[in-house]
Amino acid sequence: MGDISKDIQSTFPNNRIKALLNILYTANWISSCQNEFFKSYGISPQQYNILRILKGAKEPLNVQIIKDRMIERAPNATRLMDKLLAKDYIERLPCKEDRRVVKIAITIKGKKLLDSIPVDFNKNLLKNLNEQEAEQLSGLLDKMR
Repeated sequence: MGDISKDIQSTFPNNRIKALLNILYTANWISSCQNEFFKSYGISPQQYNILRILKGAKEPLNVQIIKDRMIERAPNATRLMDKLLAKDYIERLPCKEDRRVVKIAITIKGKKLLDSIPVDFNKNLLKNLNEQEAEQLSGLLDKMR
């Protein structure tokens, strides 16, 4: 098992600072693992999140709603969507009533990509936690926010 004190070869003035740095360190570790995983699919974790949001919505959404639902609030969400559009994973649907409004929908190709990604791809990230520990961790993170 990991130990942040050993991993970064540091000591901490108190447990709150250690916990905060451990959260940041772990978030970066998770991000690196996910970036590496999604490389083989040709998308980023943020693009995966956009596709997942659109598939779950079951209807086209405007860009702001997608941004609001993203796990990682990406200021470059429009650019991420442009890349998904270029790969035909999403499409833009202009509104007939108001030309300024554009909705985003997942395409069949985008749904097929999502279907090819194992739903438990994050399982290994939590392999050292049992169900009760995962629930406790989630509760503590909720309490922190």
